[in-house]
Amino acid sequence: MTQERTASHGAMQASQLEQAVNDTLDQACRTVGAAAQQVERGVEEAVGHARARMEHAAERVEVAFDDTVTRTRGLWRRAWVALVRWFDTSASVSIDGPAADRIDWLRVIPFIGLHLACVGVFFVGFSGFAVGVAALLYLVRMFAITGFYHRYFSHRAFRTSRVVQFTFGLIGASSVQRGPLWWAAHHRHHHRHSDQPADLHSPVQHGFWKSHMGWFMTPRAFGIDWKVIPDLARYPELRFLDRFDILVPVALAAALMLIGNALERYAPGLGTNGPQLLFWGFFVSTVVLFHSTVTINSLAHVWGKRRYATRDDSRNNFWLALITLGEGWHNNHHHYPASVRQGFYWWEIDVTWYLLKLMSWLGLVWDLKPVPPRIRDARSRQRAN
Repeated sequence: MTQERTASHGAMQASQLEQAVNDTLDQACRTVGAAAQQVERGVEEAVGHARARMEHAAERVEVAFDDTVTRTRGLWRRAWVALVRWFDTSASVSIDGPAADRIDWLRVIPFIGLHLACVGVFFVGFSGFAVGVAALLYLVRMFAITGFYHRYFSHRAFRTSRVVQFTFGLIGASSVQRGPLWWAAHHRHHHRHSDQPADLHSPVQHGFWKSHMGWFMTPRAFGIDWKVIPDLARYPELRFLDRFDILVPVALAAALMLIGNALERYAPGLGTNGPQLLFWGFFVSTVVLFHSTVTINSLAHVWGKRRYATRDDSRNNFWLALITLGEGWHNNHHHYPASVRQGFYWWEIDVTWYLLKLMSWLGLVWDLKPVPPRIRDARSRQRAN
């Protein structure tokens, strides 16, 4: 009996143990199955997320590629237009908004190169003849700018023949300050909006550097407002000169090179040569001429004395009058722009006026417009700053 109960109890325990093992195995299988399902779902989700991210990345790469292609095409297009506009200013790209007031570096590469070329004087040497040619070309071209680009083309302060008009337009174009029509159109715009927000080269509105040189390197300044120069636009020779304004300075540079080479061979006593005459007579002379001219934009509205209460900040400056052959009497000029004479009084040195007076005696110019005494003497002094 006892043995039978013991055997029966052992069998029961074995059965219970087997059942427990089976239950444990079933639970383990269910747990493993659930874990496997979770892993499978996790893998599927991870693969789905990875696929979505890859597709998104591929889309971004495609968009970036398309944008790069578009930008590259735009860059090459702008580069091509800039190259064309170096030689033909009638080529243009319509630019508006903030980009119109940012410097177009592609377009102004020749202007930058003009300045960098001045370093060449350290390699070509020095001679009194080359420096003398540089000074002479400075004075002749400064007179063409002040007497004709400014007082004639911009303000019509006297009259002259078509031949003289074109001759001094040609000389002025050799200064690398664009053509006479462009120059006159922008200067007339300046007088209409002097020191107001629309004035592109007002130091009061835009600071020194932009008024001195930054303004004309922007797309907004590249074009010409033909509506303000109908009196000049009717001359085809002036339009041609304006359109291909780079041809004249290039011709001047080439001529200086050829003359210098000839002098080196036939007049060695002058101590000059082609490269020397090119770098001093063209590059140095032109850069000094340019910066002297634009001091009237950047300095003559902030430095000097105000004789007249004009609506802008124009000022008279003796030193600027010396280096620009009379343009430094800027407050006088803004008081009465129609006058051919900017030094209103005898003690105000105005070399341009003296030369124009001499030309009138020779019959080359006539109808020089004076400043009426009542306007000249109608002083309304302000405190000089």
